[in-house]
Amino acid sequence: MSKNNSVYAMAFASMGIVINLVFGTAVATLKIPLLFLDTIGTIFTAVLLGPLYGAVTGGLTNIIQGMLTNPKSVPFALVNIVVGLIVGFIAKKYKFNYKIAVIVGLILSVVAPLVGTPIAVFIYGGVTGGGTDLIFAWLLKSGKSIFTAAFIPRIYGNFIDKIASCLLVAFLIKRLPKELLNKFGGSNGQREKVNINS
Repeated sequence: MSKNNSVYAMAFASMGIVINLVFGTAVATLKIPLLFLDTIGTIFTAVLLGPLYGAVTGGLTNIIQGMLTNPKSVPFALVNIVVGLIVGFIAKKYKFNYKIAVIVGLILSVVAPLVGTPIAVFIYGGVTGGGTDLIFAWLLKSGKSIFTAAFIPRIYGNFIDKIASCLLVAFLIKRLPKELLNKFGGSNGQREKVNINS
């Protein structure tokens, strides 16, 4: 990748972090149930720049958010990193259109809670200060195990959140200028066979 393209890529990844922080903080502050919106920037970056940039964008998002507003976000960096890797690798092979976005959203809606639920349970006892806490408390009171009570609202929330996030990114990708896609898009499906690492 040329020096100019590296600068553009780092700037774009930084913008992805900002997108994650703005949307994620807004949802956390409003305690909107079954919604997170903290991976839109990760998905967008991973589609355009590939899995490495996606993973870095995701991981740094949670670390920065942990330092600025919510320390409980830091351990969930692993979830955001996994999101960046999965999206980046799939987008390298397939064009990120609406169909692929739904498929990727469905994959993420299962994988993200599988990674995030053990973190929520073992580090925080299932309570993370988010919109899923009310559902978690209700399920726990109704006799569900702590893992099940933490997992169920997360999988439903991720089902809505990840599909919506992926569709939004597909919508944005479709509207990006071809020159931008060809400049540094990490996904072979998004551009004309340009190797980002060259």
